[in-house]
Amino acid sequence: MNNRPAPPPDMGEVEGDAARHPAVDAAVRAMANAATLAPADQIAQYEAAYETLRETLATIDQT
Repeated sequence: MNNRPAPPPDMGEVEGDAARHPAVDAAVRAMANAATLAPADQIAQYEAAYETLRETLATIDQT
């Protein structure tokens, strides 16, 4: 049984999409790349992506 999460769908490059955020895009790419790592190595990648997303959302909430 495979417990690995599936990589997110390819969001492609959307020019002029004001809703995109570079830090969020990087975190999504990091999670997709983590899916190719050994499970023990995935944890650090997922934690780093979570922290990036948490910090990004916190800054959005402050505006």
